[in-house]
Amino acid sequence: MADTAVQGMTGAEAIIGTLAECGVTACFANPGTSEMHLVTALDREPRIRSVLCLFEGVATGAADGFARMAGVPALTLLHLGPGYLNGGANIHNARRAYSPVINLIGDHAVTHRAYDAPLASDIAGLAKPNSIWLQSVDNVADAGRLAAEAFSATYGPPPGPVSLIMPADTAWTKGGSIVRDARRAALKPPSASAIEEAAKAIRKAKKPALLVNGTGLHAGGLAALARIKASGVGVFSDTFMARHSRGGGRFAPDRLPYFAEMAIETLAGTDLLLIAGTKKPVAFFAYPNTPAEFTPRDAAVITLGGPESDSAAGLAMLADALGAPAAPTSVPWSRPEPPRDDAFNPFTIGLALAAHTPEGALVSDDGVTAGLPIYLCMQAAAPHEWLGHTGGAIGQGMPVAVGAAFARPDVKTICLAGDGAGMYTVQSLWTMARENLDILTIVFVNNAYRILTIELARTGAGNPGPTANSMLSLGSPEIDWVKLAEGMGVSGEACSTLPQFNDALSRAMAHRGPRLIACLIPGS
Repeated sequence: MADTAVQGMTGAEAIIGTLAECGVTACFANPGTSEMHLVTALDREPRIRSVLCLFEGVATGAADGFARMAGVPALTLLHLGPGYLNGGANIHNARRAYSPVINLIGDHAVTHRAYDAPLASDIAGLAKPNSIWLQSVDNVADAGRLAAEAFSATYGPPPGPVSLIMPADTAWTKGGSIVRDARRAALKPPSASAIEEAAKAIRKAKKPALLVNGTGLHAGGLAALARIKASGVGVFSDTFMARHSRGGGRFAPDRLPYFAEMAIETLAGTDLLLIAGTKKPVAFFAYPNTPAEFTPRDAAVITLGGPESDSAAGLAMLADALGAPAAPTSVPWSRPEPPRDDAFNPFTIGLALAAHTPEGALVSDDGVTAGLPIYLCMQAAAPHEWLGHTGGAIGQGMPVAVGAAFARPDVKTICLAGDGAGMYTVQSLWTMARENLDILTIVFVNNAYRILTIELARTGAGNPGPTANSMLSLGSPEIDWVKLAEGMGVSGEACSTLPQFNDALSRAMAHRGPRLIACLIPGS
């Protein structure tokens, strides 16, 4: 790396200038007193566009969504340990999505640490579990170098969130310098020997299956998946994926079910499981008398590469090694007609959405119980990108939509949100309005944590009484999503029938800018 010293440059200016030189273009921020010199440094750096978020969980989720679509790190600006903790759930999700994110965390001045001020905390200890790299800039001379290292570290492989702690006195002290020529590591190439071993094993297996995630689910990997499927291999995606190209007649792998019993049944009889771009499948939670691992005990397992690998490249090599026929370059597809007189539920909502979704749309899924039927229906939609819920911490959908729309302002972004999940990061609506982002947010209003009602029965916790039921209900008082949206500058409307929903979708797709549709579907 080549250092370029600038006379009178502060540590804050060195950090921000270096990140701009590296190629960072977006900062999602919720700053405080310790970050004021970073704020003014951003003010003087036109290459990085700063976006104010009213809650840190919005900022960190937006950085995740931006990174998924842009393929380069986004920056967050967070205030001390509590600010980092407020954003922690979506940092967890970003780590599970293998998204390159730089969390720039302000800290008390080095000279102030000894006083144990009210906001003091062990930031490094808090940030370490969800950081693939972590450093504190305690010396202004190191500011540019550590910023460049942080940028490089986000690429892994596998990629992921990093944390750079910036004490206030380092930020305001002069003597910093900009560092250029940061390294950008690529995903690891496939192993030719592993591919050959897999091809031989497939030919011998009675019921081989492939579990895929990562680049294998991007547009460039789908043709290879179709070829492998045609060779007699069952092809499955992980239950949740960071980015999946879907629709428009493109090949669609089967999605591994979320519920453990269904996933075990899906893979039953498999005698060879190939892993590409992911890990061996396991249950989200432990359940009484249910295995935690989904792979049959007597099945052989061959890993073509984990999350650190370019699964699309490996799958193309495997298809060639199998001598699989070339996949057709195009498959006939036409836009489906929307349902009009059926019951109003997640399935028919999905069919209507498939009919109205414009080509190239981005779909951020935090729909929880409503998400699966819509996912299935949306395979009939125009080509789109599905941004899944990788880490399981709800409250991801709206923030990821913010970041994705920021990265791709040329296409419509659609957010699917459960009403319980949406309330975790409802402040996202304000940022959508402030930035005039082209996002349609669809909230499924069943006035309950529906997924927990299901899980209560599956865990064998017993029949719920009044206290348990009250902790799973959102109906007293009912949340008025239209008023919430309008209070934050987003036009909103409520629907309880398919004709109403189709009309609302027509208006939303014809309109550029943020809108919200509340789907009133009690009991679903």
